[in-house]
Amino acid sequence: EVQLVESGGGLVQAGGSLRLSCAGSGFTFDDYAIGWFRQAPGKEREWVSCTSSNQGTTYYADSVKGRFTISRDNAKNTVVLQMNSLKAEDTAVYYCAADKFCIATYSRGSYYYTGVMDYWGTGTLVTVSS
Repeated sequence: EVQLVESGGGLVQAGGSLRLSCAGSGFTFDDYAIGWFRQAPGKEREWVSCTSSNQGTTYYADSVKGRFTISRDNAKNTVVLQMNSLKAEDTAVYYCAADKFCIATYSRGSYYYTGVMDYWGTGTLVTVSS
């Protein structure tokens, strides 16, 4: 059974940091790109970041670029999203997801995720207080 399990969410003050982890099992982890998405209350799901299977390529949404860092340890089947300088608008449920490739389109100076992820976790809540 394929599983993606997020952890590390919680309550943090604006300007603080959190480290989210995504643990994968039931599939060949290092064959898959891993992406992070988030969904704030009352809003549509938003792509945050993606790392290719060997971390050769990483992409970030403009809203988090320079503040968030994605990394992976294929030996541990884990991807980490390090989130610094958190803002109230980062409050959301964060999901990790797996796809064969990171499919991000570059347009007018920004990346936009245009792929469809194969597997999804159940999410972890991040709340940033202002």
